[in-house]
Amino acid sequence: MRRVLSFVLCAVLGAGAVSAADNAPVEAKKAPIDTIFPQGEVNPYGKFFTGTSYLTMLSNNDEVFNAPIGNVTFEPGTRTNWHKHSGGQILLVLAGEGRYCERGKEVQVIKKGDVVRIAPNVEHWHGAGPETWMTHISVETNVPNNKAEWLEPVSDADYR
Repeated sequence: MRRVLSFVLCAVLGAGAVSAADNAPVEAKKAPIDTIFPQGEVNPYGKFFTGTSYLTMLSNNDEVFNAPIGNVTFEPGTRTNWHKHSGGQILLVLAGEGRYCERGKEVQVIKKGDVVRIAPNVEHWHGAGPETWMTHISVETNVPNNKAEWLEPVSDADYR
């Protein structure tokens, strides 16, 4: 069960270790921004993302705390697909500048110190700015019943 939950959480939080276009390995890059937590490795679950991100799990989901918390670093232009969480999500921006958007609303610029509270079942995406790296902490809320539903990729037009 723990292995399944870790896999699901990594899929929820991470991005691609291989290029979606040609399945070529992606070379890890060191972010030019620094946070208290390590950047982590290129995440192998890239089918839910455009671009490359890095993941360090700070707290894996378990039966004691039920609090999966991940440190996610996005390269410039990297963003999640549209998705929603049945239990909601909280993002704590640690460094850089990124983007957040709810379906049908304007894209918001998010920066270091911002807290984004995403209500259950709200379709949204988040990621780095077009020219900037961004790191955030992702807190999954209302666990263990929080399930992510992944939708279509965010178009370049919607991203910009």
